[in-house]
Amino acid sequence: MSEKTATKQNEIQAEKHEFKAEVRQLLDILVHSLYTSREIFLRELISNASDALDKIRFESTKGTEITDNDLPLEIKIDFDEKKKIIAVSDTGIGMTKEELMANIGTIAKSGSAEFLKQLKENKSDANNIIGKFGVGFYSVFMVAEEVVIKTKSYKKDEPAVEWRSNGLGDYEISQLKEDIKRGSTIEIHLKEDAEEFAQKYRLENTIKKHSNFISFPIYLEKEKVNTIAALWREPKSSIKKEQYNEFYKFLTFDSDEPADVIHVSIDAPIQFNSLLFIPKKNFDFFGYNREDYGLDLYVRRVLIQHKNKELLPEYLGFVKGVVDSEDLPLNISRETLQENIIFTKIAQNITGQILSYLIKKAKDEPEKYAEFWKEHSRIFKLGYSDFTNLEKFNLLLRFNSSNCESAEKLISLEEYVSRFKDGQKEIYYAFGSSRDAIDQDPHLEIFKNKGLEVLYLYDPIDEFVLSSIRKFKDYEFKSVDTVDLKSVDKFKDAENKQAENEKLSKDDEKHFDSLLSKIKDILGDRVVDVKESKRLTGSPALLVNPDDSMSSTMQKILRLTNKELEIQKKVFEVNKDSKLIRNLLKIFKTDSNDEYIKNVVEELFESALLLDGSLTDPHRLVTRLNKMLEQSSDWYTEIKKM
Repeated sequence: MSEKTATKQNEIQAEKHEFKAEVRQLLDILVHSLYTSREIFLRELISNASDALDKIRFESTKGTEITDNDLPLEIKIDFDEKKKIIAVSDTGIGMTKEELMANIGTIAKSGSAEFLKQLKENKSDANNIIGKFGVGFYSVFMVAEEVVIKTKSYKKDEPAVEWRSNGLGDYEISQLKEDIKRGSTIEIHLKEDAEEFAQKYRLENTIKKHSNFISFPIYLEKEKVNTIAALWREPKSSIKKEQYNEFYKFLTFDSDEPADVIHVSIDAPIQFNSLLFIPKKNFDFFGYNREDYGLDLYVRRVLIQHKNKELLPEYLGFVKGVVDSEDLPLNISRETLQENIIFTKIAQNITGQILSYLIKKAKDEPEKYAEFWKEHSRIFKLGYSDFTNLEKFNLLLRFNSSNCESAEKLISLEEYVSRFKDGQKEIYYAFGSSRDAIDQDPHLEIFKNKGLEVLYLYDPIDEFVLSSIRKFKDYEFKSVDTVDLKSVDKFKDAENKQAENEKLSKDDEKHFDSLLSKIKDILGDRVVDVKESKRLTGSPALLVNPDDSMSSTMQKILRLTNKELEIQKKVFEVNKDSKLIRNLLKIFKTDSNDEYIKNVVEELFESALLLDGSLTDPHRLVTRLNKMLEQSSDWYTEIKKM
C-alpha cells in the first residue's frame, strides 16, 4: 500500500476547494519565478510556528482549558533526504477546520491585489515582501510540489484536520481518522531542484541564519539548533560581561572582546530592544569596506534584514549589533522601510542613544574615549553632515592644539572655549602634516605672540568638518591664514614676547616702502599685493589669503580633485624686523637694481609657496638656492682666510 493511499484511509469526507483567482495568480508567480533566496520559506514556517506557540502560552496564562496541556512548547524540524520530505511541527494553538480555511486563505482577503502589484514590481526582491500581506505560508510553494498540513486545535473535542495542495489551483480539506496531539505539522514534498533543503547542514544553516533567536527551542533531529540566547531581550542586570563578549564574537567573528556595549530597551513611545557594540579596533584600514556596515534587523526575534544601513548613519558604521522591534510588520520590505514612521523613529533613537553614550564616556572616561577616537575618528568625522545631531556631534570632536604638551594629547571644543581670552569670538585652527610642521608655520607667529590657542589639524577631512559645522555655540572657526588680523591684533602681547628690534629711521622707513614697491614689480601679477606684515615676528615673509577667500588647505584639496583649478593669488607680506629683510634694505639703499635683491625675493616667494602647498615646480627654487649657497660659501671661505 502506498503512503498516499494509507493517508487517504485515515481521512474522512475530503472536500475539494478551488483557489480564488488572485491566489492562483500568486501561486503561479511563486512556483514559476526564480528567487535569490528560496530558503526564506523555512523562516516563514518557523515564524508561524512561533506565533502559534505564543498564542497557546497566552491562552494558558488566561486559564483556558487546553487540550494536551502537558505538551512542551517547541518546534521540530524532521527530514528524509531520500524521500525529499521536510516536516515542520509545533505544539502550538493548532487550528480547526474553519480556522485552517481562513488562515491559509488569508491571501484571498483584502490586500491580495496590492500584494500582487508589489510582487510584480519588485520581483528581484520578492523574498523581502512575502508575508507582508499574510502570504508567508505560500512561500513554501517555491520549493514544494505538494504540501500537507495536519493540525489539531487546543479546543476540546475539536477533531484533527488535514489540508493538502500542490499549489496549482485547488486544495483539499479532510478530517483525520487518526488522533494526533495538539499543534500543527507542515509536511513538504520537495521539488527536484529543491532537494538540497532535505539535507541537515542546509536546514541547520538556514535556521541559524534567520531564526536563531526564536524564543522557543527548535530541534533538528532531536538536537537543539537555536542555542544562542537573544541577549537583547534579557534584563541588563541579569547578563554577565562574558555573555556579552560571547554574543559579540558570535555576531562579528572578532577574536577580541568589544570596547563598549550599549544595551537599550525602549517601551514608549515605540517598543524595541537593541544590543550594540563598539569594536576595540577599526579593521577598515584603507576605507575599502566603508559600505560594509549596518545593524541586523529583527522583528519579534526573526531576522528580517542583515546589515540594514538605514538604522545607522554612515559615520556610526563602526557600531555592530542587532535591533529587534515589536511594532514593525514582519517581512517589511526594503522599499517601504524608509517610509515607515516606526522604523524612522527607531533609527533616530538608536543614533541618539549611541551619541549620548559616547558623550558620557568622554566625560567619565576621557582616556578610554581617546582610545575610541584614535580607532574610529576617521569615519566618525563624517557626522559633520548630520545636522539633526550636530550639537551632540560637536561635543564629541577632539583635536590637538598649541596648548597641548604633545601631538597625542587631545582636547574638546568645550575645553578650547573655556580658555578663551577676554573678547575672543573665534576658534582658530591650522592644518599641517605634523605638529612640528604646524609649529613652524609663519602664520602662527602672531598667535604665539598673543598667547592665543590654535587647534592643530592633521587629517584633511578636519577642515571639511569645521567648514561644514561653521560654529561651535556662537563662535566661528577661522583658519590662521584667513583670519582678519584686526580681530587678533587687539589682544595684548604675551609676556614672553621677544625683545623688539631697533626701529627703522625715517629715512629707512621711506626706503622700506620703496623696497616693497620693488618687490611688487619683481613678483608682478603673481601676487595680489605686497604689504608690510603685522603678524610676523621672526620669519621674513609669507603669503596671506585675501579677505573672504578659502584657506590654503581647502584649495589644495580642491586641486587634488580638479587639476585645472588655478592657484589663488595671495598677498605677499614682508617682515621689516627680519634680519634678512633689513640686510636686503641695506643692499637696496646702495643699489636698488642689484641682482641679489631679485634672487632673494624670488627665493622668499617660492619658499612661501612651498610652505603654502602651492609650489607646482620646485626646480627653479632648488637651482637658485644651490647657486646662492655656492656664492655664500665663497664669501665664507674668504672671511676665514682673514
